[in-house]
Amino acid sequence: MTEPVQIFKTLGDETRFKLVKLLLTHDLCVGALAKHLAISEAAVSQHLKSLREAGVVRGEKRGYWTHYTVEKEKLHELAILLGDLTRLEPCLEGVCIKTLNNKIDCQKEEMKMCDCKCQQPEKLRGKPGECTLEQIKECHGDEKGHHCDCGDEKEKK
Repeated sequence: MTEPVQIFKTLGDETRFKLVKLLLTHDLCVGALAKHLAISEAAVSQHLKSLREAGVVRGEKRGYWTHYTVEKEKLHELAILLGDLTRLEPCLEGVCIKTLNNKIDCQKEEMKMCDCKCQQPEKLRGKPGECTLEQIKECHGDEKGHHCDCGDEKEKK
């Protein structure tokens, strides 16, 4: 699993999110966090373990207790990632299913169709192998340039 996804999943828990909010303003130990959130110390420890594994918080031993702080750089990286995502422009050349499965970018591949999947699956009228000429034309324009192995080859020519 990619790191940003793991962090988002970890922060998706309401209690963990509250812990991070508290730790952004104070370095606190498990006991203080439990008191602030009115949950058990064992529960706080489990949540902190998840946050540590995701790289969101780190603990620092101070005397008998471990105080936790937020790795703010991780949150800044997530903010930059989200900002970058909001600035993505729609691809004017259509979407290649194979490209989407591998990476998000707008580089048109030589073949518009990949893995016999329609670019607009909501327009399919049955299985991909049962594409009609009209369907191909509606989804992909001129059927002569259609590289997908849909329907009867004679029908496409």
